[in-house]
Amino acid sequence: MNRDQRLIHWLNNTLKTTEYQCVPLAGDASFRSYRRVYVGGDQYIVMDAPPPESTEHFVAIAELLTSQGLTVPKIVARDLEQGFLLLSDLGDRLYLNELNEATADALYQDAFKALFVLHSCRSDLPKFDRPFLQFQMGIFEEWYLGKNKSITVTQTIAEELNPVYERIYQVIERQPQVLVHRDYHSRNLMILEDNNPGILDFQDAIIGPVTYDLVSLLQDCYITWPRERVVDWVASFQRQAQTIGIIDNRSSRNEFLQWFDWTGLQRHLKNLGIFSRLHFRDNKSGYLKDIPRVLSYILETCQRYGELQPLQSFLETIEMETT
Repeated sequence: MNRDQRLIHWLNNTLKTTEYQCVPLAGDASFRSYRRVYVGGDQYIVMDAPPPESTEHFVAIAELLTSQGLTVPKIVARDLEQGFLLLSDLGDRLYLNELNEATADALYQDAFKALFVLHSCRSDLPKFDRPFLQFQMGIFEEWYLGKNKSITVTQTIAEELNPVYERIYQVIERQPQVLVHRDYHSRNLMILEDNNPGILDFQDAIIGPVTYDLVSLLQDCYITWPRERVVDWVASFQRQAQTIGIIDNRSSRNEFLQWFDWTGLQRHLKNLGIFSRLHFRDNKSGYLKDIPRVLSYILETCQRYGELQPLQSFLETIEMETT
């Protein structure tokens, strides 16, 4: 049997019927695929995670987040060996589709509250350490510089980039280390009537810097807000996190904002590589249209910090030479 046939066979056995309808859903940036299943008066989501994808981490994180009262898909049935999961359906109301000037404050405050719970979780997950940072920066160099821009990272270029990577790691290392989702943005948050938001795509969670998910949310790759509004939201998050005890009162507003900016720089450089890899390796070219937004976040951050001027000049030169 091919993959689709095995999935249908598993669903037949799991649902105890062949009287159901499967509708493909938009995929994500992995090899996983999703279908909405209608059976009787009920509906579910089926995840197909072929090797080398794994469902074990998804299940473990789902159980952890559920135990803390967060809203994530419930696991109705599982076959970890084959990589099939039948999940409860959190609906179609993506944050991305309903975020606007009038709704953003309330929706982001709900997202903050869920983040505070997530960040308070205790776990022995892998850490965002220096080798992990080096691996992610390698994605940027291989897929954005190498494949997208046809640039070989010479010794000269490495001498420009490595001090930036080192500074990023120092900023990340100084922050409180908490459980982070790693993709906490408007395409992975669902609007719910109760216990908003619903949280998706959490299987890559890790122990990392407290501003990482905040960057994912407020410097979203799919929606942009004015800097002044982002700064206000960052300050609101900091005040609440200090009150709860997730971070202490020693970090000033400016220092916390710098943590946010430099952590964002790391995430956005990595995303330039990820979006390029999705195009060149995985034939998912839809993410190319989001690269200009990601690049603009990087260049705006470079403009705010003088020590990033060499990175700004490097990237602007690349854009002029390859556009």
